[in-house]
Amino acid sequence: MIEIKEGAFVISDAHHSHKRPQLLNFFKDIQSKKYQPTQLILMGDIFDVLIGGIAKTIEQNKEIVEVLKNISKDIDVIYLEGNHDFNLKSIFKNIKVYRLSQQPLECLANGKTTYLAHGDFSAPVGYRIYTFFIRNRFILLILNTINKLFNNLILNKLDNYLDKKDDCKKIENFEQIIKKRIENKFDCEYFIEGHFHQDSLLKLKNCNYINLGAFACNQRYFVVKFANKELLLGNKYLGD
Repeated sequence: MIEIKEGAFVISDAHHSHKRPQLLNFFKDIQSKKYQPTQLILMGDIFDVLIGGIAKTIEQNKEIVEVLKNISKDIDVIYLEGNHDFNLKSIFKNIKVYRLSQQPLECLANGKTTYLAHGDFSAPVGYRIYTFFIRNRFILLILNTINKLFNNLILNKLDNYLDKKDDCKKIENFEQIIKKRIENKFDCEYFIEGHFHQDSLLKLKNCNYINLGAFACNQRYFVVKFANKELLLGNKYLGD
C-alpha cells in the first residue's frame, strides 16, 4: 500500500501547456533541489493534453516530461491519471502511475486510511463509455493517424476548446454533489481528489473530504503535514 509521507508535495490540475509555463519552472526548481519534497503526488490533469500513444502530445510536452523523469530518479513520484493525461505508463516508466480504473487509490497517511483520486471515477455512464474508448490503444492509433494526416487538426481543435474553458469557476451545490458521490460509500479518514478545482474541505459522515484547488488557477500546491495525528494539507504558492 502507498504511504503518504510528511513533506510530500501534492499538485492537482495544473493543465500545463505552452500558455501555462509555471509548472515547468516549478519542476525545474524541484530538480535543482531548490525545493526538496519527500514525495511528489500528482493528482491528474497535470497536463492540458498528454496521452500515451498520441505522439504530438508527447512532443509538445517533451521538456517538462524529461524534467519529471529526472525528478523521479531522486524521489518517489505518484501519478494519478486524469481525464486530460492518461495511458502514461509507456511515458513514465519509473513513476507509479495509476489509471482511472485503479482509483480511488487506497493509501496510508500517518497510519490513517486515505483515498486519493483525480475525481472523475464516478462520472455518468455516457462519460465512462467515452473514457473507455478514448483510452483504447486501437482507437488512439486511429486518432493519431488522422491527426497526422490532417496536420494536427484534432489537437488544434482541442487546444482551441481548452483555451476558452474556465478552470476556476465555482460549482453551485458542490457539497450536495459530493455527499451523493462519496458519503457512506468509502470507509476512510480522508478522501482527497482534484478535478473540480474547488479548494474545499467538507466533513462527511464517514470521512473528511478534501477537494484540491487547481494549480492552473493560482499556482497553488499543497504540502503534507501531520499534526496531532491529523493530516493537514498546507497551502503553498509559487514564490512562497
